[in-house]
Amino acid sequence: MRLLRGIPLALQFLTVMPVKITGPVSPQDISGSSIFFPLVGAFQGLLLSACSLLLISRFSVDTAGAMVVLLYILSNGGFHFDGLSDTFDALSVKSTGNRESDREKRLKVMKDSTTGSIGVVSLCLALLLKYVLIREIIIYSAYFNAYLILFLMPVLSKWTMVVAMYRAAGARKDGLGMMFLENTKMRHLVLATLVTFVLGFGAFPVTSLSAPGPFLSGLCLFTPFLLSGMAILAFFTRFLTGIFTRTFGGLTGDSFGAVHEISEIIFLVIACLWK
Repeated sequence: MRLLRGIPLALQFLTVMPVKITGPVSPQDISGSSIFFPLVGAFQGLLLSACSLLLISRFSVDTAGAMVVLLYILSNGGFHFDGLSDTFDALSVKSTGNRESDREKRLKVMKDSTTGSIGVVSLCLALLLKYVLIREIIIYSAYFNAYLILFLMPVLSKWTMVVAMYRAAGARKDGLGMMFLENTKMRHLVLATLVTFVLGFGAFPVTSLSAPGPFLSGLCLFTPFLLSGMAILAFFTRFLTGIFTRTFGGLTGDSFGAVHEISEIIFLVIACLWK
């Protein structure tokens, strides 16, 4: 089935897994892979949950939290962090008053392979916030199992990338990001959202087996948590999309990386507020 070709494509785009695709790949195949972005997040979420379970039993919470962050970065090769740093370097370019000239200069900075000081600061802050928030969740999470939060984090961040792709303009006329932006339709967003729901509500019973309290009362708490969390993330994603469109004239592949990283931090903050 042609639609299922999107699974290995999504794995190839978002992780360091050595996935090989046979046969020609069309722009429609590429955009169709966005449906399975949350599924790729689920693979990473399973890795984080399983590793955290093992690490917490052997190390301190501080060490376990740091190693969970490290494993997550290794699983995608720091791909999204690169987009975050490039985006913030470009945002730091001072305006000259000439909108077109400023956009070209910012896009040039974004494409530059070197990382500027603002990009380094954004990376350090993102890493620090993820570590602190994950540590907070592992220690103090009361309503939901910490493993459920770690599972959902990459699932929802991959979903926000699809939200960003839908009905957004491209800052450049070429590149992989432009293929997604030109071909991502409402059906891709709807199906990616359904996959996210299935993964979220499917993971809750598994992670709640060892949690205290009745299952139904836990589900009544989890449902508004997931729905409101997705709504907040969608709002912030469209807000970021608007900023990038005004600043760069549209989105690039680096913009998706920035959306991914920022949405994960926002989700962890939401989870901490619910603890």
